[in-house]
Amino acid sequence: MPLSDLAIRRAKPGDKPLKLSDGGGLYLLLQPTGARYWRWKYRVAGKEKLLALGIYPDVPLALARQRREDARQLLARGVDPGEHKKAAAAARAELGANTFEVIAREWLTKRDWVDSYRIKVAAWLDNDVFPWIGSRPAAELEATDFLAVARRVEGRGAIESAHRIMQNCGQVMRYAIATGRAKRNPVADLRGALASPPDNSFAAVTDPDELAPLLRAMHSYSGTMVVRCALQMAPMVFLRPGELRQAEWAEFDLDGKTWTIPASRMKMRRPHLVPLSEQVLAVLGEIKPLTGRGRYVFPSARSRDRPMSENAVTAALRRMGYETGTVTGHGFRATARTILDEVLGFRPDIIEHQLAHEVRDPNGRSYNRTSHLPERRKMMQEWADYLDKLRAQPAKSI
Repeated sequence: MPLSDLAIRRAKPGDKPLKLSDGGGLYLLLQPTGARYWRWKYRVAGKEKLLALGIYPDVPLALARQRREDARQLLARGVDPGEHKKAAAAARAELGANTFEVIAREWLTKRDWVDSYRIKVAAWLDNDVFPWIGSRPAAELEATDFLAVARRVEGRGAIESAHRIMQNCGQVMRYAIATGRAKRNPVADLRGALASPPDNSFAAVTDPDELAPLLRAMHSYSGTMVVRCALQMAPMVFLRPGELRQAEWAEFDLDGKTWTIPASRMKMRRPHLVPLSEQVLAVLGEIKPLTGRGRYVFPSARSRDRPMSENAVTAALRRMGYETGTVTGHGFRATARTILDEVLGFRPDIIEHQLAHEVRDPNGRSYNRTSHLPERRKMMQEWADYLDKLRAQPAKSI
């Protein structure tokens, strides 16, 4: 006779699995552990098969019967219900593997970025993108979907972040295309649709007449010796502030006049070689008796086990009277790029290579850290000499 909910609830497990029949091939398999599984027995081409219909009580009796009837309808149309279930599960799995979030997380693992930037991009995606389009197949997304994401970010005043987030979304879509999970990149259609970002270029002094008094102020800085030496080195090596302040003594070959910064500390995740001018060697020689026994060239004032703080150089510039819109520690890169090209006449590719930007040879290969080393060594020495002259004389006489 057919089962009832009362009979199912009263059924007690035994030492062996029990089958409680409901008729029409449907039965409840009662395991010794007390677990209850719905099964439907059917035949295809004379072969007996079983179809799992769920677990009681998550699937109550009425729903189990409905699932049996649905399976019967498939069988009547010549479709094997078990194979149909497998195909549906595979389709769902494929759909899940093609969602924007899955593709974006896969793309993110393949980026060769420094950890701090990877964390920032992951946070943008987690907070501003995935909640709205993460669960949708990338192939189904349209330009309007990405525009809505960007508008939410713009709405809180983060215009530049909106542009950065869309840039990342575009890279994810290009990855989706490359891996066969999308046909086109709709983010490209947003060109001109977003609000223009503010000009947040790092403030820099690129006029020699203005650079001369800045150099004099930096050399006569009355703060700590560590910060003064960092100020003196900053324009001569024109590195990113983080690369300078985290300098470790183990990275320097003072006899070979080179500083090799490991890939883990570089934005582009490639080792970078800095030829050392005589002036930089002099600064290192001055500070070595103070910090040379520790790890960092420019240690924190609070702990020799940590590098100088992110704001130490910038704060020193502010104390000397240089405001935010005038100069920043990062701005020395623009200073060097401009004057090395326009005043000293060095080749742009040599300058860019020393800036640790990606530069490719005529065959499209990225230069390695030792490429053009003689030219770069010459450039760094002439640059330091020029800065010395600029500091010692009125800028107009240079």
